[in-house]
Amino acid sequence: MVRHERLTTLLGMLGQREQLVVEDVAEELDVSASTIRRDLDYLAEQQLLTRTRGGAVANDLAYDLPLRYKTARNAPEKQRISAAAAALAEPGMSVGLNGGTTTASIARALAMRADLGTRGEAPGLTVVTNALNIAHELAVRPNIKIVVTGGVARPQSFELSGPLATWVLNELTLDVLFLGVDAFDPDSGAFAHHEGEASINRLMVDRAARVVAVADGSKLGRRAFARICPTERVHTLVTDTDAEPATVRAFEAAGVEVLSV
Repeated sequence: MVRHERLTTLLGMLGQREQLVVEDVAEELDVSASTIRRDLDYLAEQQLLTRTRGGAVANDLAYDLPLRYKTARNAPEKQRISAAAAALAEPGMSVGLNGGTTTASIARALAMRADLGTRGEAPGLTVVTNALNIAHELAVRPNIKIVVTGGVARPQSFELSGPLATWVLNELTLDVLFLGVDAFDPDSGAFAHHEGEASINRLMVDRAARVVAVADGSKLGRRAFARICPTERVHTLVTDTDAEPATVRAFEAAGVEVLSV
C-alpha cells in the first residue's frame, strides 16, 4: 500500500472509530509502528486529526458531519474514485467542487497532496465550492485558497444555492470542475435530485474549462429529477470497476473519457 492510499485508509478508519491506536493500526495494515506514527504526525500537521499519546483521535473540524457522510467516507469505491480524480488537479489551478460525499472525499485527497504547496505568494490551489462542509475542512489549509459561493444552505446536502451563489459564480472561471452527481446517463446527461442544486451545478459547469464527473457504477445509466447538463459538456468520467461495460462504452461513444478505478 503506497503512502497516499495508507493516509486515506487511516482517515477512513478514524472516521468510523473516532480513535486509533498505533500498534493496532500497524498490525491491521501490516506496516511498522514507526510508519504509522509518521503518517499520523503528517495528518496532524494538516489538521486532519489530533495526535494523542499512542495514537490519534478524530478532529472535530474534519469529522463533525452527519452520519450519512461518515458512512459514505468509508466506501472503498469512493476512496478510489476521489484519489484518481484528485490526481487530475495541477498546482496553481482553480478547482470547482460541488457538494456530495465523493467531492468531499476529493477535497480531503487534495488536502493530502504534498506537491500542492504554496508557490511564492500564490496558493498551491484555489478551490471554489458551494458546499459548506468542504469549505469547513479546507479552510485550515494554508496552501489552499477557498472561495465560497454564498447563498442559502440546504441542510440535507450542505450546498449553497440561490441568487447569491449565482452572482459569485458568474464572476469566476474554473480550470476544472469535479462534479458530483446523483445520476448520469450517457444519452440524457448528468442529474441531481434537487432543482436548486442542479441550477448551481449547471452554472459551475458553464464556468469550467474541463468537467470531470465523479460517480460510482450504481449512479450510471440512470436519471434523476433535475438535469445538470448534457453528456457532451462532461469531458471525463471517473467511476469504479463495477460500472456496467455496456454503459461505459456508451459514454465513450458519446465522447466522454472514462477512468475506471
